[in-house]
Amino acid sequence: MAYREDSDLAFLKDCSSEDLDTLVQILTKDKDGNERLTEELTTSERFKQHNPDHRVYWDTIAAEIQCYGANTFATILRGGEGVLYKEVLINACNKMKVNFNKNASVEIIEMNLLMKILTDSMEKMTPEELQTLVEELDLKTTNFTKQAVIAAIQAGIKVGGFAAYKVAVIVANAVAKAVIGRGLSLAVGAGLTRSMAILAGPIGWAITALWTLLDIAGPAFRITMPCVVQVAFLRAKLKYKG
Repeated sequence: MAYREDSDLAFLKDCSSEDLDTLVQILTKDKDGNERLTEELTTSERFKQHNPDHRVYWDTIAAEIQCYGANTFATILRGGEGVLYKEVLINACNKMKVNFNKNASVEIIEMNLLMKILTDSMEKMTPEELQTLVEELDLKTTNFTKQAVIAAIQAGIKVGGFAAYKVAVIVANAVAKAVIGRGLSLAVGAGLTRSMAILAGPIGWAITALWTLLDIAGPAFRITMPCVVQVAFLRAKLKYKG
């Protein structure tokens, strides 16, 4: 396993070890806390020496993402290098039937993926949960139908980065809970914490339904999709903080 220079993952070096921890957990453990049979990260010498200071070996974490997204035989031929992150992201979007332009920036494609997960989960949301989402994202609508809320979220994201960051937090938290059994560990406002708790259920159900539909996609997709969601959250957080 070797890191391939990747401008879309290089930002991970600026993330804290605490921020990287959920990503590492997704890569290495399942919901029951058992180590994944296919992971190589925990066998690397840098991991053994520096864990849990994940920031020291951010590029090894990035390499693991690249290799999960690649064909095993092709990785061997490339000397242990996987594929670039954008290819991993596009493959995840294709499997989830996300509407996106492959020539768009990684940041825009990631937001399309987060919105797809969020909008799919709205089918399971009660009017009260939709209202909570509207209030937390500070959306300009009094109509709590799915279509109206989606339109309001899209408008909010275009206006500024804070709405995009909140969407990333809510979705990444719910996906992490569904995949590894625990959500994000970060300090956020009381309102957002409440929203994360309320909306984790409907989003988790949407993810569970997705697994049922995409079992034929192979076990790697069950890792790459939540990894991509977590990377999208980390990118949004770094941009918002910046």
